[in-house]
Amino acid sequence: MILLKDVCKTYELGETPLKALDHVNLSINPGDYLSVMGPSGSGKSTLLNMIGLLDRPDSGELYINDIATHSLIEEERAKLRQNNIGFIFQSFHLIPRLTALENVEVPLMLSKTPKHERREQSMKILEQLGISSRADHLPKQLSGGQLQRVAIARALLMKPSILLADEPTGNLDSRSGSEVIELLEKFNQEGITLMMVTHDVQLGSRAPRKLQIIDGKLSEVEKHHAFS
Repeated sequence: MILLKDVCKTYELGETPLKALDHVNLSINPGDYLSVMGPSGSGKSTLLNMIGLLDRPDSGELYINDIATHSLIEEERAKLRQNNIGFIFQSFHLIPRLTALENVEVPLMLSKTPKHERREQSMKILEQLGISSRADHLPKQLSGGQLQRVAIARALLMKPSILLADEPTGNLDSRSGSEVIELLEKFNQEGITLMMVTHDVQLGSRAPRKLQIIDGKLSEVEKHHAFS
């Protein structure tokens, strides 16, 4: 369960403050699939980063699994994030000098998992995503769709209960994008909570729960209705 109560976040841009989140209230149940849409600068990524514990609210409350995250110290937030949340970004964020397999292993390196266990778990998830044949390739040797599959494998390695995707198909061609979104929906059907930020109306309309954010104000689109 994820719960936001009157969450506010303002950024100072010169002399003009930008209200990225304006008294946002949101409840997300385990296994939900949500999309978030809105114009550039409306607060979409801020909302995702807030839920992902990459940012803190100026005011309001954020609970994950009944834990009041807004009152945790940074070390506690990092541990909660590591154990519960996976991230997928438009730009993949892979390390250029590491192979696909080594990029997937990174979260287990940080948790000091023995090398043979890291390799076994990382290879298994690459096989699950149909990209094990590229395990020894560097990012520059992979296509956009393959890069995103590696990023998804890394995000899923720690078996998160929450998957946050920020424009996951933004740098992909239509075919690769369709394959990636179908993969994410497959994991959602297996019980992972999926929240996706996208500019693609057709993509956003696939989610059972559709959110719109404009000038930091969040609203939910009526169930089964497409975005306007």
